Amino acid sequence: MRRSRFRALVLCAVLMAAPWAKAQQDVDVATPEGLPAIGKWMLTAKGVPSDWLGEVYRGKHLREPINVIVVDEGAASAEDAKARLLAAAARAGYPVRFGHSAGYRGFIGGTLYPQLPQGRDNALSNDLFEVSNNHGRIFGPHVLGQAYLFTGAFSREEVDPFRDPPHQYGSFNRARDDFTQRLDRSTAYKVSGFVNLGNALIDDPKLTTGDHDGMAVVVRATP
Repeated sequence: MRRSRFRALVLCAVLMAAPWAKAQQDVDVATPEGLPAIGKWMLTAKGVPSDWLGEVYRGKHLREPINVIVVDEGAASAEDAKARLLAAAARAGYPVRFGHSAGYRGFIGGTLYPQLPQGRDNALSNDLFEVSNNHGRIFGPHVLGQAYLFTGAFSREEVDPFRDPPHQYGSFNRARDDFTQRLDRSTAYKVSGFVNLGNALIDDPKLTTGDHDGMAVVVRATP
């Protein structure tokens, strides 16, 4: 009886883990030199690439790319790295704001990381959700030697209350550049380079990444 019960528990655990294992196997990843494997897309809670809430842009479905990489070489722990980055984002004009979809994940080095900030409908944003804004989510941190690595997905939404739907995709590059440049100007996180993640969809007949050019901006905080 004990052996049968044990086998049943093991089988239950395997079945529960299977969707996540499959999601990790199916993740489309980039392998930049000197960095862990990085998932190319922001993932939903089900482990599939996010589609900007079903937005259709110029006749194609959007796919949300990872377009920011943050490396913190000064944090004392993973929790410290999270706190430092959220504080820096707030100083740069991207505090935690409500009114955005949440529950996303990012793939780094074989692990699916839940989004920062936490919360039912929170994101980092440079303005209220009722008006046009840049917003994004951060994933990690992943231990990278003595440093901590995050990835991020940032986009701009254009808001017009007289349009249906009122919230529409505006740009990936504009939000990426604004967020990283504000970090560079106002905090210890400085733009240090660019990484080609190969996640610009140009010729796909059904999917698009809008104006995204396939590049992630790297910002780095030194001790």
